[in-house]
Amino acid sequence: MRRQIAYSIEEDLFTSGRPATCAEFLRSRSFSRHLLTYLRHHEDTLLLNGRSVFTNHPVRKGDVLQVIFTDEVPSETIVPNPMELDIVYEDEDLLIINKPPFLPIQPSIGHYEYTLGNGVAAYYAAQGIPFVYRCVNRLDKNTSGLVIIARNMASSAILYEQMKERRIHRTYYAVVHGRIDDPGTIDAPIRRRTASLVERCVEEEGGQRAVTHYTPLSWRKDPDTTLLSVVLETGRTHQIRVHMAYIGHPVAGDTMYGDRENVLLNRQALHSFRLEFTHPVTLEPLKFEAPLPADIRTLL
Repeated sequence: MRRQIAYSIEEDLFTSGRPATCAEFLRSRSFSRHLLTYLRHHEDTLLLNGRSVFTNHPVRKGDVLQVIFTDEVPSETIVPNPMELDIVYEDEDLLIINKPPFLPIQPSIGHYEYTLGNGVAAYYAAQGIPFVYRCVNRLDKNTSGLVIIARNMASSAILYEQMKERRIHRTYYAVVHGRIDDPGTIDAPIRRRTASLVERCVEEEGGQRAVTHYTPLSWRKDPDTTLLSVVLETGRTHQIRVHMAYIGHPVAGDTMYGDRENVLLNRQALHSFRLEFTHPVTLEPLKFEAPLPADIRTLL
């Protein structure tokens, strides 16, 4: 896939009394070191007013700077497997998908062909577009909801930078056991449980800082459950599931961290409801929402 991005320089930019270089301007647009290295080592990928230049060339007001990225070979380890995709939004840089439950994000041991990655690979293969699968925010297999997929290396690097700087705001719906009346914040470090490749736990020593904010939306007496709106400040593996179990309100249907006997749903009642972030190229503020899936609505 070939992506050409054009930037119009609308004002004179200066660094230490001299005009800014192409590299300095692109860094101001969140271009990573990896992207700048790509531009330095590939000919005719950086054009200033239509002429090929190096990244240290100065830019001035009125200039048009073009960057060109090309993915010529699709992801070789992901086998295209056609499936129905709930596409919420698509442009040259982004693909936003509402992922159903029970679908892994990408191939792994035991899941080689039936994953979201296989479906997206088939979607672009059918259009004859070479595509490298780059998933920005990852959901557990049994968690439903919104997923960001970057369509090129530029948008991928910029969005990963946003994720690292906590500028991609994620809101989840979670149905938990028990009654919660007041909003709260859980600030408790999470680490991988000893002797387990998957399970996580709250532990001060060796844990990474994890912060979860929750707000109760509704409560049901039978079954005794609360619907929460949950906002992640950090993005640790299984963070919501671990934190809610830690305060004594495990996510309904979560047999790893919760009640293995009183199972109210055949998967954890967790849904990625809203994503808010800045478009990696246009800088336009974006917000996407996905309604609760049928199985959680039935539980409520």
